[in-house]
Amino acid sequence: MGRDAQIAASLLTEAGIVSRTVETIPAMVSEMGDDVAFVVVTEETLRSADLRPLSDWIGNQPAWSDLPFIVLTHRGGGPDRNPVALRLSEILGNVSFVERPFHATTFISVSRTAFRNRLRQFHARTQIEALADSKSWLQTALSAGRLGSWELDLASLTLVCSDTCKAIFGYGRNDDFGYEQLLAGVHPEDRPRMQSAVRDTIENGKEYSIEYRVIWADGSVHWAEIKAQLYRNRHGIPVKMVGVSADITERREIAERQRQVNETLELRVEERTAELLQAHETVMAEVEQRQKAEEQLRQALKMEAIGQLTGGVAHDFNNLLMAVMGNLELLAKHVSGDERAMRLIDGALKGAKRGASLTQCLLAFARRQDLQVKPIDMPKLIEDMDDLLRRSVGSSIVLERAIEKDVRLALGDANQIELALLNLVVNARDATVERGTITIGLREDRVSRTTPELAAGDYIVLSVTDTGVGMNAETLKKAIDPFFSTKELGKGTGLGLSMIHGLALQLKGALVLQSTPGKGTTAELWIPVSEENTSQVPLSPVTTATPLATDRHLRILMVDDDALIAMSSVDMLEDLGHEVVEASSGKQALEILSAERTFDLLVTDFSMPGMNGAELSRRARELIPGLPILIATGYADLPEGTDLEITRLGKPYTQDQLATEISKVLASTAGPSGSSI
Repeated sequence: MGRDAQIAASLLTEAGIVSRTVETIPAMVSEMGDDVAFVVVTEETLRSADLRPLSDWIGNQPAWSDLPFIVLTHRGGGPDRNPVALRLSEILGNVSFVERPFHATTFISVSRTAFRNRLRQFHARTQIEALADSKSWLQTALSAGRLGSWELDLASLTLVCSDTCKAIFGYGRNDDFGYEQLLAGVHPEDRPRMQSAVRDTIENGKEYSIEYRVIWADGSVHWAEIKAQLYRNRHGIPVKMVGVSADITERREIAERQRQVNETLELRVEERTAELLQAHETVMAEVEQRQKAEEQLRQALKMEAIGQLTGGVAHDFNNLLMAVMGNLELLAKHVSGDERAMRLIDGALKGAKRGASLTQCLLAFARRQDLQVKPIDMPKLIEDMDDLLRRSVGSSIVLERAIEKDVRLALGDANQIELALLNLVVNARDATVERGTITIGLREDRVSRTTPELAAGDYIVLSVTDTGVGMNAETLKKAIDPFFSTKELGKGTGLGLSMIHGLALQLKGALVLQSTPGKGTTAELWIPVSEENTSQVPLSPVTTATPLATDRHLRILMVDDDALIAMSSVDMLEDLGHEVVEASSGKQALEILSAERTFDLLVTDFSMPGMNGAELSRRARELIPGLPILIATGYADLPEGTDLEITRLGKPYTQDQLATEISKVLASTAGPSGSSI
């Protein structure tokens, strides 16, 4: 207080030390914190005050702190001559006594010493905090990695380890666990290897890294992974090993299972390889087979895409031919006395019919032709065609047969198969030089597993083999493409093999071509075997009934979205004496049927936007049950799910065909009295 405080503060300021002045011991205690370097206090202040708060503060300092005190005294100096100073030394601990009056240099020297002492304490605090953080981080890392820590003193073989480390060896946190217990827990087969690794680390300073089995008290076997570093003293002598341990039992079990799986897979691969080596002379045969399958798949996809395009074109062409043929037929009735006009009309009709035949070939390639699939006696079919085939090949070529006995019935369309056989024989004739041979073969064969060409099952194979010029690989790839032909211009449309290929696929079979340049070609038509096995099945039904003629005046609803087709069809129907109401869509047709239900017949196109002919027929029957319906389409089949009894009218059709089908559908729906339903 007073002059002492002023002098001390002034001297500290000159020494570059910032100070704060307080007047009482309680105030001093409240100001003392971690930022205080030292305390200067007079003896008389301490002598007259209650020092218990100060003593408590000093006693509660953290481990790193020992706050320096400078006590200004009037007598006796230090504790050796001053009993009061001795008592203060016991209370304050780190204290220096400066006797008054003091020299400024002495006071500043003592102050700087205390300041440096405190700075060392601050530095120690920083190191202690850093060490504490490191320990905290280490404990966090060990805990996160489920690692146990341990330390082995090499002189005494004293082992200190964490609870996690104990648990790895099957011990609890309160159990005694030393180096002897550790050695006893190592599997006897692994113990020599473990001890050798310890010696190697001590002698050579190598990192200690090992995995070994551990036997717990209950007899169960576990796996431990141990890693450690060697520590030496300042003289280079090894003093301890410090490391971590981990339980890797689960990892080893997974690895063992994986090893067993790998061994099993390797064994299977070896067995499979042996099987392949036994089954094939060289793993190249397999590559070639796969390449062939891929090429066949690409070819099938290409033909599928071409087929879809071709079918669409044929359908549209049918519609155009429909309009041309219908109008030509009606025109012929109006110029019956004009011979020149009739000749021109007849020529146009013949051309249109040839176009219609061409569209049938296109639809066959697109697998959309109308087939009459029934069981077929193939040997009889070939026998019945013998004269036609021999006339087709001529006398300069030998026609032979190679037909197996007792072949089962094939499931197909007899007329289309006859046409396919004729086409194959004619192709063989054109490719065969004089004095050559054409062989017609017939056999049964089985496909054991599904391939890109055929589903697994039994097949009848109709083959035509020639000794002609053959085809190279490039030509063979294109042979079934539509309009591809090696014949001279005008001697073939290039649709023969395409049509047969489409027929085969539509019958769920295949057309297989094999050819070698200079040695000839073999074409095989694979047809599924029929489930029926009767000895004789007619090749085609014999129809003796004539269409039921009708002179009735009918009221007909005609539905077609194509105005050109609709106009032609309406004209043909009206020319037949019928009353026709026209609709351009399924929706409009239903509106007409809902308003007036006095129609005798519904004639509708199948392919229409919004609502096709099948859907229109179903909904029309809901409005008028039993309504006779003709559905016109150029495709072979109505879509799946069309379970109505509907008569199909194939496009393009003539006026006579239209009249015939009308008579048939009216006859099929006639009641007991003969009138239509």
